[in-house]
Amino acid sequence: MTETKLRALVQQGEGTQVEFKAASIGLNRDAFDSICGFLNRSGGYLILGINDADKSITGVQENQVQNIVDNIVTGANNPERLNPPYYLSPEVITVDGKQVITLYVPESSQVHATRGKIFDRNQDGDFNITKNNDLVSQLYLRKQNSYSENQVFPYVQLSDFKASLFDKVRSLARNIQPNHPWLAMNNEELLRSAGLFKRDMKTGGEGYTLAAVLLLGSDECIQSVLAHHKTDAIVRVENTDRYDDRDDIRTNLIESYERLMAFVAKHLPEKFTLINGQRINLRDNLFREIVGNLLVHREFTNPFPAKLVIESNQVRTENWNKPHGTGAIDPVNFSPFPKNPIIAKFFKEIGWVDELGSGVRNTFKYLELYHPGAVPLFKEGDVFEIVIPIEGETLEETKKKGSEKSSEKGSEKGSEKGSEKSSEKIIRLLKDENDLSAKDLAKHIGITERAVEKQIANLKLKGKLNRIGPDKGGYWEVIEK
Repeated sequence: MTETKLRALVQQGEGTQVEFKAASIGLNRDAFDSICGFLNRSGGYLILGINDADKSITGVQENQVQNIVDNIVTGANNPERLNPPYYLSPEVITVDGKQVITLYVPESSQVHATRGKIFDRNQDGDFNITKNNDLVSQLYLRKQNSYSENQVFPYVQLSDFKASLFDKVRSLARNIQPNHPWLAMNNEELLRSAGLFKRDMKTGGEGYTLAAVLLLGSDECIQSVLAHHKTDAIVRVENTDRYDDRDDIRTNLIESYERLMAFVAKHLPEKFTLINGQRINLRDNLFREIVGNLLVHREFTNPFPAKLVIESNQVRTENWNKPHGTGAIDPVNFSPFPKNPIIAKFFKEIGWVDELGSGVRNTFKYLELYHPGAVPLFKEGDVFEIVIPIEGETLEETKKKGSEKSSEKGSEKGSEKGSEKSSEKIIRLLKDENDLSAKDLAKHIGITERAVEKQIANLKLKGKLNRIGPDKGGYWEVIEK
């Protein structure tokens, strides 16, 4: 969370989705009441170091910050403190020289209790509804009816999951947090910690959920549980009646994500920029949001196949949806609604999605940099659509790149069969005329300019060539060994 957003929340004051605690010398005893209430209702922010009476920033004592953060993380993963456990990630922000701890708690698709008590939330705070059977039943039914990811399959066993995926997700989680709790858990404990094992409150049956099967199940298990599950990746640029390329993906969501990102990388060009001094791959960051949305926020029980379609002037996705409105989404004035909170939380733990609602904002941000002037469309309805405008020349660049690579290979192969390789020709030409450009060299040798640049890069790495001065006005130094 940024300091600007924190100040805006403080100014807004407490409500259904915002709670302040002073927590100057330790975590408030009722902090987990609020966490439980947020999980059971519609999510929200718990902010520690704020006086709830006058909204002043009082801060948390510096020597207590780490203790409080540790208390939240370990407590959220302790079924005696929060049941079922839910992994949470507090943030520490310095404001006016004072340290404030912020914690975003998403809405959960399960019912949670703390110290054996179930809390719900409204404008006035957290309410213990444990002994109100009607309210508890309504809460369970609302969760069960709203989130098909919670459907329980009592006969799915640990052996029905793809064993290699557990190591993969642990590795991804370690990249995000070196001491992630999953690293110390066995496979069964990891599934339970991630909320992928639960009890059906209608039947009393216990088992792994649909979310568990979709995230980590073997292909055979997924097809048995959800035979229609698939994601279609299509390129339709030249052959608009059918397709130029296609990947029919019928596997778990982890490998589906990797295949979709590879498909995008195959057909759309990379572009880079510097953000805060760091080199950023705009294509990958943009489509990370698009692919994550396609896989996470969809209604899996409907047989409508999810699609990612690359066309000559746009990329669009479609997936079946439980709409909470209709028409185009305004990025400034919209309320994100979690479609599959357990799956979304799992993707967040491995670094493939961010906080709920950030995907729309990030898409606008990265698209403007990737293709200036383009505006994405998010359209809510029974079918949720995202349209990313891409100029035809962008796709032409990719096709051109492909033909250049083929030409490059052919030219280099032909050169090497002759009496002199391309690299040797470059050295010979630069000895005679050391200010030749890549374009000049390409004309002399008869290969593409791109192939020349590749050869020059290799010669520089081998210490045979060195550039003196700038690109314009400089010259090449041939290093004899």
